[in-house]
Parts: sequence; structure tokens; C-alpha cells
Amino acid sequence: MGMNAVYRGPDDCPSVIPVFPLPGALLLPRGQMPLNIFEQRYIAMVDQAVKTDRLIGMIQPDADSDPNSMIPKLYSVGCAGRITQLAETGDGRYLITLVGISRYRVEEELPPVDPFRRCRVSFEPFVNDFTARAGETEVDRAGVVKALRDFVDAAHVKVDWRGIEEAPNEALVNALCMMSPFGIREKQALLEAPDLKTRAEVLIALTEIELARGGVSSDSTLQ
Repeated sequence: MGMNAVYRGPDDCPSVIPVFPLPGALLLPRGQMPLNIFEQRYIAMVDQAVKTDRLIGMIQPDADSDPNSMIPKLYSVGCAGRITQLAETGDGRYLITLVGISRYRVEEELPPVDPFRRCRVSFEPFVNDFTARAGETEVDRAGVVKALRDFVDAAHVKVDWRGIEEAPNEALVNALCMMSPFGIREKQALLEAPDLKTRAEVLIALTEIELARGGVSSDSTLQ
């Protein structure tokens, strides 16, 4: 697929993609994720992606997998992103930006033939991801903003409130989820929420739990 590709549905996506296991990294449809690529296996992954369809599957290692394993078990759901920006640093690294396309479900991991991992995946369970701003009218925007205000007050951080007010519901909810300081399991719950309304509800609930626990501090900044 060439420049400025448009993904209208699962049929526009490949059935096999390279995957980038990264704990705590949450990519959502139409979200932007900057990445600093320095490990050789992931340099090779980017090189391969650029030669083909520029798609990379972000995914988290399963929080219950053996932390000492060289090949940790993966969660069954990730999100594919397309490389939209790439810069060489001159010291062997890549600085890239991924834009989220759709979530996918892992059907099987393929035998290793490259330095990086590859999976056969299905985008069919997440067909609604291809429709921008789907379900926005059902989002409790006031509840999301209140949860954000409570978090900001507890953590003593600054946010661009004008940008918050102007952001559409999908962009607001997904950006806050991606920037949230939650752990692996919580990030996975946000990823696997069936729709935008539910994702917003999970975000509000997780924020309220953290505030109740007193786990929010000036170190808990939005990334």
C-alpha cells in the first residue's frame, strides 16, 4: 500500500504483521505514538515495515508472564499503527511516529524467521475502529473532564484546558487513555474496552480508584 493509505476496514489490513511488545505502551485508533527505536531487532522491524505497508502492531507483554522470559507471552489484543514519520538520528536510531489504525486479535504467533516477532492477526472483531468518532455522542464527556480535573488537582500538573475543550470526544478520551500513568493491566483494560463509551467509563473508574488510593502525586504526570 502506497503513500497516504486509507484503511476503510479489515480487508485493507494484512493478516500477518510484525509486533512490538512494549509494556505500558497504549496505542489507540487515530492516536499518535512517538517511538525512539534503538534495539537492532526493532531497527530491522522498521526497515521491513518501511519496505512494505509501514504497519507495526503495538502490543503489551502479558502482565502475568514470566518477567525473566526472553520471549514473554503476549496479550491477545493489540493495536496496529502506520509509520507516518521517520527520522534517522545519525547514531543508528530511528525516531518514528505511529498513527493508530485499528485494534487486532492475535490468532497465532509465527515461527521466528526475523529478529522481531510476527503474528497472524484478525481485525474483524474491531470493525468499528475504522469509523472515526464512532460512538462519540454516548460518551460522558462531563465525567471524563471531571476525572481529569481531579487528577490534575491531585498531581499538581498543568494541562491545556483550551485544547481539552476543543477536542472531539474520541480524540479526548483516546489521548487521555494513551497518556495515562496506569499500569500494564489497566492499559490493557482501556485497550480492550468494546467501544468509546465503555473506554471512557473505564478511564473514569481507574482515575477514581487511583485518587481514592492516594496513588496520584506530582510524579504521576500525563506523558
